[in-house]
Amino acid sequence: MTKTPDQPASRQASIKRGLDFVYRIANTTDGFERYGALSICCFALAGATSRDASLRQLARSRAEKLARRWNRLRPCVPVGAQPDLILTFILVRYALSRLGLRDAVLSEQIRTAAKQFSAEDWLGFNPVSAPPANDLSYRCDCGLQNQRGRTFCKQCRRRLDIESRYRVWMRALASTYVSGRCGILFGARYAEVLKWLPVMRPYPAGVDEDEEVVRDAIFAVTHIVYTLNDYNTYRLSPRWLPQEFAYLKANVEAACVKHDSELLGELLDSLKAFGLRASHPLIMRGAKYLLASQNEDGSWGDPDEDNIRARCHTTWTVIDGLRTCAWRGERLSRPEIKSILKRCG
Repeated sequence: MTKTPDQPASRQASIKRGLDFVYRIANTTDGFERYGALSICCFALAGATSRDASLRQLARSRAEKLARRWNRLRPCVPVGAQPDLILTFILVRYALSRLGLRDAVLSEQIRTAAKQFSAEDWLGFNPVSAPPANDLSYRCDCGLQNQRGRTFCKQCRRRLDIESRYRVWMRALASTYVSGRCGILFGARYAEVLKWLPVMRPYPAGVDEDEEVVRDAIFAVTHIVYTLNDYNTYRLSPRWLPQEFAYLKANVEAACVKHDSELLGELLDSLKAFGLRASHPLIMRGAKYLLASQNEDGSWGDPDEDNIRARCHTTWTVIDGLRTCAWRGERLSRPEIKSILKRCG
């Protein structure tokens, strides 16, 4: 009998093709330079949390091979390393720790290097005393990261694009959580970033909202899920985050209509963490779209996109949206966080 696109065997084949694409890119010189750390994360997390044994084995093997290459090229933290580079080391350490692989010497080097920078250096704001900033600009095309509040580049005078506060928050949630899991202080603690949850609500929605801000807000909410469930380790109860659960459900159809595979992958991934099964209409709707929109090379997203990081990340999020996780029960990654969620209401 001919299998339809939404049957398990076809889904597993699509996931495998997606992983093959990311691995091919990671094995090129340019691809490894630009996406090596995140490709290790992609494979390590799939290897640590997938329910399918063959997928776990394949992903773990590839994560270890890429990690050996990373360690050959970057055996130590360079003197004078800046925050962006230090963060890539942290991401790799976290990913490998999920597979039980640790390097105490390198972790101590990262810890020492991280102490040189403040919360503002790392995150662009200090979450101890203030909510996520709404006046941070993206790095200018000339390469300069300008100070908060500037609208024109200090170096080349170009007009700057400003990041939404949701994008700033998303990055801070992920960075402080991952670094904390590695025992490294990333300028501030994860709980100090998460406590601003009530301030960030209500999330933007509706036709009158800036589309990019809405997209950033959805990604911020998916990263609340990822950091609370240790990146696909535990299920979460919708009772803990009712507003976030409702917000994610409300945006699935729009992501399909807008052909936003990257966003849709994270939406499905997060909703399954809240307990929605593969048979739920929203999960079925999203999965059907994703399975039908895979590119011939195994990737998802715009095949003409020049930014290989964007293509790889889109493919990674779709893989996670389609695969099945080996959940370890319903709980928070850090039980003490429950008191923060209770205060948030």
